[in-house]
Amino acid sequence: MKFKNKTAGIFIPDNKSESEAFERTTHMSIAAHPDDIEIMAYDGIVKCFNQKDKWFFGVVVTDGAGSARTGVYKDYSNEEMIKIRRKEQEKAAILGDYSAVAMLDYPSKETKDKDNETIVKEIKNLILEANPEVIYTHNLADKHDTHIGVVVKTIKAIRMIEPNKRPKKLYGCEVWRNLDWLMENDKILFDTSAHPNLASALVEIFDSQIVGGKRYDLGAIGRRKANATYTESHSIDEAEQMIYGMDLTPLIENDDLDILEFATDFVKRLQNDVFNRVQKMI
Repeated sequence: MKFKNKTAGIFIPDNKSESEAFERTTHMSIAAHPDDIEIMAYDGIVKCFNQKDKWFFGVVVTDGAGSARTGVYKDYSNEEMIKIRRKEQEKAAILGDYSAVAMLDYPSKETKDKDNETIVKEIKNLILEANPEVIYTHNLADKHDTHIGVVVKTIKAIRMIEPNKRPKKLYGCEVWRNLDWLMENDKILFDTSAHPNLASALVEIFDSQIVGGKRYDLGAIGRRKANATYTESHSIDEAEQMIYGMDLTPLIENDDLDILEFATDFVKRLQNDVFNRVQKMI
């Protein structure tokens, strides 16, 4: 595939052809930054891990230049961080047995530009080539603007595709805001207990982030353990680790649904629940 950015490209861990990497894909994640995939889309990674008929394809939209850094990375330039984070993402693709990972290398500011149609078209083309059944991306209540830019552009990209060629499912997952607040009927539960060593290693491989000052390795796995425990108050834990998801599938099944209204309706349902529970006690 051809991309706008000269530094963009596709890494294929097992050195298969690009066409084969696309053709075998069943699950895809479209993420803002290197390591977002491993934090939010482990359900797709582990479902495809060591499977002959299921393959995971990662897409990273930004170059990751603006990450926090300290320790050995404190004096690294943005250009050096881009190279480091790209290498780490490729290592994760090898470790997770991905079909491929595409690095689009956009600056975050372009992802946050609501009028940037180039990114939308590149995402659309990747989806068309891979034809995944399931896509994992950021959730619409995430508090990171770059993440919101990616999920909105992903929805717009899918809406540009003919309905019969669209993925069957689109999920928004947790990174910069937990989804434990979603109403139970709105919450998608992903049991991510399998291969806990792989789950940890995939996040730990991003040394520039962890040593650089952000303990995503502890935070991501800790959140999954907490999710598994706090999912249900009156029954025993059914999973060791769990990721919560927001079902965005209606937005790609019905193009007339308003994205903003769809997103805020989740919050309104929470507000009503809080109101009703407190009201009956006073």
